[in-house]
Order: sequence, then C-alpha cells, then structure tokens
Amino acid sequence: MKKIDSLQNPRVKQWKKLQTKKERDKSGLFLVEGFHLAEEALRAQDTVRELIISENTDLPVKWDVGSAELYIVSEAIMKTLSETETPQGILAVCEKHEQHIQLSNGKFLLLDGIQDPGNLGTIIRTADAAGLDAVIIGEGTVDVYNSKVLRSTQGSIFHLPIIKGQLEEWVANMKQESVPVYGTALQQAVPYPHVNPAGSFALIVGNEGNGVRKDLLELCDQNLYIPIYGQAESLNVAVAAGILMYYLQSPVAN
Repeated sequence: MKKIDSLQNPRVKQWKKLQTKKERDKSGLFLVEGFHLAEEALRAQDTVRELIISENTDLPVKWDVGSAELYIVSEAIMKTLSETETPQGILAVCEKHEQHIQLSNGKFLLLDGIQDPGNLGTIIRTADAAGLDAVIIGEGTVDVYNSKVLRSTQGSIFHLPIIKGQLEEWVANMKQESVPVYGTALQQAVPYPHVNPAGSFALIVGNEGNGVRKDLLELCDQNLYIPIYGQAESLNVAVAAGILMYYLQSPVAN
C-alpha cells in the first residue's frame, strides 16, 4: 500500500492522462470509477493493475484485490481524477485484453457509428443481459473506454468480448460461417416479426441520425425495422437494439 498526497506526483499525472482516448490507446489501460465498476473489474481475471482509494474511503473487506497495487490518495487527488459530480472515492486502473471469439452458432451485435456514450453503454449492457456472445465496434463509434460509456455499461464491459474492427470484414466472416446477418433500416426492409429466430445471428445497428451505412446494408441477408404505432418519429437506438436482440435471441420461432 502506497500513500500519495501531491497532485504533482508522476503517478497521478499518468492516471490523469487516462482520461484521454490518446493515452488509453497508447498504454492499453483505462480507468473505471466507483465501487460497483471496481468490483466488477476485480472479478474479471487479470484486469485490475492498480486500485486508487481516497484517504477517507474504506476498501470493502470481502474484496479480493489479487495482485493489484493499492494506492491511498488525498481528497484533492481523488477529486482531480474523478469524472463524476459525487465521487465515491475509488478508482481502478484496468488493462485492455485482446479478445477472440468463435463465430459459428454465435449471437453478435455490430455497431456502426454510435456516437452517444450513454447509448453505447446501454447497448453493451443490454447485449450482456440478452446473452449475446460479443459486441463488434465499427469505425465512427465513440470510444468504448470513455468514462460515460463505462458507467452506462454498469460492469457489462467485463462480461462479454468487445472487439473493434472493420464491420465489412466481420460481416463477410460471419456469412462464411452461415450466421444470418440482419441490418436495421426503413427502406427495403421487413417488420422484425416477419423473421423467424434461427439460433445464431449478427445484428447491425447504426448511427443515431443516419442509421447503418448503405454499403453495409447491402451486405445483409435481410434488413429489419420496428413498426411505430404511436406518433413518435423514431425509437432511441439503444431501445431499438434491445427489442431486436431479445427477439432474435428467442429460441421459439414465430
């Protein structure tokens, strides 16, 4: 256990840099904040490198911190490192892991240009709840290790593989493995209940304003839409993704 009181300490400066995507990409590390996220991170094998605790915060006795280094810091340091209005007094420095997935018979969500951190985090959390095997993050999507995204996942970031890549390549690979690929669109699409869940699937949802790119939609086996029965113009992308994931996950054909 190490105590740090100075804001000028090199360790503190390095932690502060992790609030930027550039440093997260460079170092392969990211910060999570709060007791729930820190506990979920500790449960993920070989993920937490360092635990940072405010001097007036107690570490839960039941926690197994494993090989993580423990730092006690001043309230001033915790305040400068926190990105929430009411800091809980705990942060974890976590390591990104390279992840691999099996495509055959899998259930996947592909994200094309999701820009709102809250939407992305909610989508990942919902994919976890729906029992999907992985989420594939395409270009133009907000950084999954953004603090707002991480908070919105409520720990699901540690429960299933989150992989960055070219969506066109992933779609091609999934089709080679006979995984049905569904896009989401209003044009040249059918209402989602017209499709019978087939056990495995890849679902693509897109940008909040523009939807899925046309070139990706052309690669899909079928494009789906969710009927609007009221006067709302559209559904929030996270809500739409949730409806479709749960429907396609259903083991009973309709």
